[in-house]
Amino acid sequence: MTRLARFEKSVLPHLDAAYNLARWLTRNDHDAEDVVQEAYLRAFRFFDGMRAGDARPWLLAIVRNAGYSWLEKNRPAEVVALDDAGLIASDVETAGHAAPAESNPEVIMLQSANRKLVNQALEEIPVGYREVVVMRELEDLSYKEIAAIAGIPIGTVMSRLARGRELLRRVIEVRMRKAS
Repeated sequence: MTRLARFEKSVLPHLDAAYNLARWLTRNDHDAEDVVQEAYLRAFRFFDGMRAGDARPWLLAIVRNAGYSWLEKNRPAEVVALDDAGLIASDVETAGHAAPAESNPEVIMLQSANRKLVNQALEEIPVGYREVVVMRELEDLSYKEIAAIAGIPIGTVMSRLARGRELLRRVIEVRMRKAS
């Protein structure tokens, strides 16, 4: 099997996850496409150095790095250092998964409105927290995988995730109060 065929077989299936992470990092479809294109070029260039195993975390680490490089170059104000030392993950509860949608149009409409509200709120939290929330809640990665991708300890993943969820909750509360 050629190098290109092996790359296509192991890395291309994760294109949607790569785009999803890039989209949440850049908050723009076109910019996310640029980041994913750069990430896939890097991934192909360094494909021979990939350890055997799941290509998804390896690729998402490259997407994350490409995304941050892009942000630093194009929107440096968005890249803010996070102080994780003082964060405590004690009182933040995670939301359970919703039950399957009913066929009731009103329920479907409310779910769509809630999804839109969460997506808008997610775009407002700092990118360092947003990336961890996206990788955990949308991409369903484990803490260990997120730690490897982001190059941070698992405890930091947990604290950023708790803080990100708390920030998300606060933004949603503010938006809901404004809507009332």
